[in-house]
Amino acid sequence: MASETTKAAIVTGGTKGIGKGIARGFSQAGYRVLVVSRNAAEADAVAAEIGQEASGFAADVSDEASMEAMAAAALERFGAIDALCANAGIFPAAKLSEMTVADFDQVMSVNLKGTFLSVKAVLPAMKAAGRGRIVLTSSITGPITGYPGWSHYGASKAGQLGFMRTAAIELAPFGITVNSVLPGNIMTEGLDGLGQDYLDKMAASIPMKRLGSVDDIAAAALFFASDAAGYVTGQTIVVDGGQVLPESLGALEAMEG
Repeated sequence: MASETTKAAIVTGGTKGIGKGIARGFSQAGYRVLVVSRNAAEADAVAAEIGQEASGFAADVSDEASMEAMAAAALERFGAIDALCANAGIFPAAKLSEMTVADFDQVMSVNLKGTFLSVKAVLPAMKAAGRGRIVLTSSITGPITGYPGWSHYGASKAGQLGFMRTAAIELAPFGITVNSVLPGNIMTEGLDGLGQDYLDKMAASIPMKRLGSVDDIAAAALFFASDAAGYVTGQTIVVDGGQVLPESLGALEAMEG
């Protein structure tokens, strides 16, 4: 594999929110990053912004040929694929009574099938190198919590963890680890239009009384990708400021006592 200061990482969904934060964090840590998005111009713009030999690439995580092309581009440009951050995901809201089969299939195709296809695409390079780090971006929604309108999203995110555990077993003999970060409420540009009252209510449900930052998620992903986590596989880190801990609103109120 590449040296410690010239490792290469692929970040899918890397042009906005958590994905952009992960891409920036890996770049700052010395990785050459392939920023992947369905929009080539956005991918190139983020790559130019984060620098450090970052490169943009347009690909659809739900398409197998597109993922194979992504892996080939990373190898051509960087000579290695040390880490894959499978971050691409969508979260359109739809209550069950209104959700269509197309709605459900779209979320599963991007969030869950996209995880499978992106991981599968990088395996030849990682197996040949005898080492690799795969980091999935899941969520507290689905694996731990629920939220009205996100049953399909929650199912896809819980599904990622089921995929992770078996993938971790299968890939361990090749020196490849597979782990997952579960973000809670993270402040991204997607929340800008929701208003301060909404953001305050979100923060009030978190023991640390603030939303997380994309840097918080990048730090967890970087740990999983590091040599320090070489003996860690099939595991999750919840990064949510303690949001899932209170058993009731009373527990939050008791903090003030």
